[in-house]
Amino acid sequence: MSETSGTRKAALWLAVVFFLGVALGGVFGNVLAHRSRAEGHKYLGDPSWRAEKVDALTRKLSLTNDQRQELDVILTDIQEQMKAIHKQMAPQMDEVRQKGRARIRAILTPEQMPGFEEFIKKLDEDRKRREH
Repeated sequence: MSETSGTRKAALWLAVVFFLGVALGGVFGNVLAHRSRAEGHKYLGDPSWRAEKVDALTRKLSLTNDQRQELDVILTDIQEQMKAIHKQMAPQMDEVRQKGRARIRAILTPEQMPGFEEFIKKLDEDRKRREH
C-alpha cells in the first residue's frame, strides 16, 4: 500500500469517526436536553413542562398566588421567545446540515451510501418527531 493511499484511508477513518462522534453526541445531547416526547418526558416547549416548573417552584419557594401567576407569565414568555429563535435559526441550521451531508456523501463509497442514507433518514425522523 502506498503512503498516499494509507494517508487517505487514515483521513477517511478519522473523518468517519469524527462525524459519528458529532452525530451521536448531537443525538444524545438533544435527547438529554429536550427529553423526547416519545419517551413521555417533558421539554421546554411543552405546556406541561411549564406547569411542572411553576408547581415545583411554588412548593420550593412558597410562592404566593400572585407570584405563581407572574412566574407562569414569565415562563410562557420565555417559551415563546425560544420558539421564535428556533424558527429563525431553523433554515440556517438546515443549510449547514445539508452541506455537511453532501460533504460526507462525497467521501463515501457507493457501498457505504445506503447505510449513510438509512442513518440520515432515522436522524431526520427523530428530529421531526421531537419538533411536532
